[in-house]
Amino acid sequence: MDVPHEPADRDARVCLNFLRDLLAGYRPPEFRVRLWDGTTWQPDPAAPVRFTLRFEHPGAVRNVFARPSSLSIGEAFVRGEFDVEGDFEAACALADYLFALRPGLFGRLRYLLRVRTLPRGRADQAGAAHPGSRAAAGDRNRVRDAVNYHYELPPEFFAVWLDRQVVYSCAYFGSPDDALDAAQERKLDYVCRKLDLRPGERFFDLGCGWGALVVHAARHYGVEATGVTLSPKQAEVARQRIAAAGVADRCRVEVLDYRDADPRGGFDKMASVGAIEHVPAGRLGEYFAAAWRLLRPGGRFLNHGITLRPTKNRPRQPSFFKAYVFPDGHLAPLSETLTAAESVGFEVRDVESLREHYALTLRAWRRRLEDARGRIEAAWGEPVWRVFRLYLTAAAYDFANGRNNLHQTLLVKPDGGRSGLPLTRARWYPSVD
Repeated sequence: MDVPHEPADRDARVCLNFLRDLLAGYRPPEFRVRLWDGTTWQPDPAAPVRFTLRFEHPGAVRNVFARPSSLSIGEAFVRGEFDVEGDFEAACALADYLFALRPGLFGRLRYLLRVRTLPRGRADQAGAAHPGSRAAAGDRNRVRDAVNYHYELPPEFFAVWLDRQVVYSCAYFGSPDDALDAAQERKLDYVCRKLDLRPGERFFDLGCGWGALVVHAARHYGVEATGVTLSPKQAEVARQRIAAAGVADRCRVEVLDYRDADPRGGFDKMASVGAIEHVPAGRLGEYFAAAWRLLRPGGRFLNHGITLRPTKNRPRQPSFFKAYVFPDGHLAPLSETLTAAESVGFEVRDVESLREHYALTLRAWRRRLEDARGRIEAAWGEPVWRVFRLYLTAAAYDFANGRNNLHQTLLVKPDGGRSGLPLTRARWYPSVD
């Protein structure tokens, strides 16, 4: 039962007073704190409660707030030291508030002294962090290991909360109420229409995942499709799907670094959907040079990837995402990706933001993940469920508030000034969905 007044437990009193002082300035004060003994604090009892922070033991407050960063808070969440009830995305805004606090020297000293008064607790390893690598960024073995750290989870895990085609990238919604399956099918077709795929053309999918795009392109557009992935498990599933779809005569998937793909004959069209985020910092030129090498003159490249809003004030804190979700993942501003593409010779023909679409996609994934909690925890453990719940929630928050964006960029390898593109975008939108 909630206890509205001062708690009898000394540890609870110390933690409650600390939290009151730390969070008193957060606006809007539409949250509640609940401690392990049932004690609650609501900064404005008249305000609606969008979420409740629930601390599970006395040491949890110290473990979360001693040196607050996305890594320390994320690890405490994965360990189950605290939880969020209600609107999890709203709680992400509270984390931003903490990261933005910039006390002076004496303020920091006072803060550290207050933290030392908090009760100590367990600090178990959260259990899923990537061990890191001493190899240079971009090294083929390091890139392979970083990608497989995420994608070598069993395909059955992803199938639980993705759509029926297991598409692990931003969907394309006609309405916020669209079903995820329909939105992902629409995205696959949208990519094919932007590229203007034609029967008999050679199509290359850089980072093909579980094969949804190559199968769709081969079945519905009659292309000869080749996909590459660094994940043997993804390739195995993709090959099974190719066989089941009856397109094995014109569709194949290889376990291969895209930089090692054979360019002989050249590809007519090429897509990269969600692969650029795995390109290390400083390697975008190499990435676009590989795409240029694979395309014939006049070929088109659709680059679909997350971009970062440029800012001078981005905190340089330890990253939960890099430790637990995407090791070596790197996001660059759109201006950097366009500059890198143009530097190797590509002509930029179209740039479209799908930011709102990705927020909708991530929320749909999170709902499915939350609905499948029991099944996921039974098969893969509670920490895995917690890592992905936090990752999907925080990512949706970042897209919703504009910190991250998703851009589809259509590039052409010029052929003596001839682009081969139609004068209008009419073919991309054959009908109103």
